[in-house]
Amino acid sequence: MILFIFNLFLVAFVSAKCYETSFAHPPPDYHPDEPVLKTTFAHINALLTIAVADPEYASTSFSVEITSPKQSLWSQHHTARERNTSRPDIPEVNGDALYRIASITKSFTVLGILQQHAAGNLSLDDPVDKYIEELREEQKGSIPWQDISLRSLASQLSGIPREFAQSDLINMPSFLPATPEELGLPPVSRDGLLNCDEYSPNHETPCDVNDLLRTIKAKEPLFAPNQQSTYSNVAFELLGLVLERVTNRSYESYIDYAIFKPLAMTKTTLSKPHDSAGVIPFDPQWWDVELGVQSPTGGIYSSSSDLSKYLRYILTHYNGITHAANWIHPVSPGRGLHSFYGMPWEIFYTDRVLLNSKRTVRFITKGGGLPGYTSVIMTLPDYDLGITILLAGPPAFFQKMLEIVTVQVVRAAEQLSIQQLQRRYAGTFVSPDPSLNSSMTLVADDRGLVVESFVSNSSDVLNFALPKLMGASRNGSWYAQLVPTLLYRDEKAQEGELWRLVTTAERTEKEQDIWDDACLTDMDSLSYAGLPFNEAVFWRGRTGLFDDIHLTAFRANLTRIIKDSADRSDDEEQSVMEL
Repeated sequence: MILFIFNLFLVAFVSAKCYETSFAHPPPDYHPDEPVLKTTFAHINALLTIAVADPEYASTSFSVEITSPKQSLWSQHHTARERNTSRPDIPEVNGDALYRIASITKSFTVLGILQQHAAGNLSLDDPVDKYIEELREEQKGSIPWQDISLRSLASQLSGIPREFAQSDLINMPSFLPATPEELGLPPVSRDGLLNCDEYSPNHETPCDVNDLLRTIKAKEPLFAPNQQSTYSNVAFELLGLVLERVTNRSYESYIDYAIFKPLAMTKTTLSKPHDSAGVIPFDPQWWDVELGVQSPTGGIYSSSSDLSKYLRYILTHYNGITHAANWIHPVSPGRGLHSFYGMPWEIFYTDRVLLNSKRTVRFITKGGGLPGYTSVIMTLPDYDLGITILLAGPPAFFQKMLEIVTVQVVRAAEQLSIQQLQRRYAGTFVSPDPSLNSSMTLVADDRGLVVESFVSNSSDVLNFALPKLMGASRNGSWYAQLVPTLLYRDEKAQEGELWRLVTTAERTEKEQDIWDDACLTDMDSLSYAGLPFNEAVFWRGRTGLFDDIHLTAFRANLTRIIKDSADRSDDEEQSVMEL
């Protein structure tokens, strides 16, 4: 019976065609003078400069900045050729120039919620009406507040409406292509509508908490809680109110105290700055509009320099803020195969960005838009990079910037990753005991760290054991590779990198079955005498290269065959100097 169950498990394990792994290498180390980066940044600079010279973009200003977890690596800033002369104090754009970052603010609101969860002052899984008691009162609508958790609100899974005081066509005559009546809408009265935000002349009166709660309590849900993702600004306005209730501070005061000041984001603010600090485009623009109770969803002003500080924090803390959540993981699907919501991230997966691989690349993004401003921040966790793109002016140039910057940066980071993989990990490793006849040869290429040969105790593990134990031969053409876990045998000393051996199906031109795309992550399927069959531990040598591999289940230590210094390649010599 046990053998039967195991065989069923093995059949299921080997039947799927698992193609490129999502993680093929550790994130690279970045040095300011790295030739790959210098060339790429110069290329991006040239592409953006040429593109923005089009007369169509004469009133466009922008800032772009790339950061690693340690430091900003590059930035580019452009001041519009045609500027808002009604604001004479506007300076030339630089890294400290402030833009409205709109919905990027939501990520700060969620960080505040995560901080308060970690402090024990709230729980992500509590219903929102625990903290906003007014939602327990009688209401005209039918939103089930008792079933909507803070986690659901932060993850775009609450099912509640998007807006309570914006996006009403009755307030948009100048933006409509025709009158409401010509669009087929009946004439209506404004009686009973709000008198704040866009319902007030020139947005001069911001909405307050009473406006928010009175209006949202009269609304109907779009979906049941946790049933379907749909974007909601109201969700984050409620989360901002929760923060105020549990901290006994205003939203602005808490975010400044708990995030801006600790991260030295000295320019960033929720209060309107002086015009001389900002990038202010032609009208229509919302530089001056006060958002009131809607500030937690879109009220922050920030700069590319400050947002790089924020991204450095995220890159180094995303899985360490609270045990309750890894902050960059998807929570719910968006539309299509590639888009997901996080808390509150908009997460994009694509296999089209790398030149010589179909491996998936993740973009953990948060975009924002208000009249006159378009922005995005993102982290690329596979490459340990953060990107900020801020634009003031018509949004038409934004998509060009996004494509140019992200594609070029990812391809450069991938090239650098493979170079460092080749220098540090690739080579032939043999057992110091010749009687064992054990060895492994590793090469680094666009697939990652590939096992070219693997012999243990004179047995051909690569071509005999792996097909029988890990099902590789059933998938047609395949290869074996080592993938990083980003863990260490000695976590305290950060020594002994833990990797896992996997088999990967080669892609073919022939038509594939639909279920070939199904592949479950299973990194620990087999063991031998209690130890993981596919674990390898890399140990760093004195030069900074990884000179020793311990194959856990095989109880074998392999050592790199070191070339004489006279035989070293220029790259190997350079890598020793760098490390």
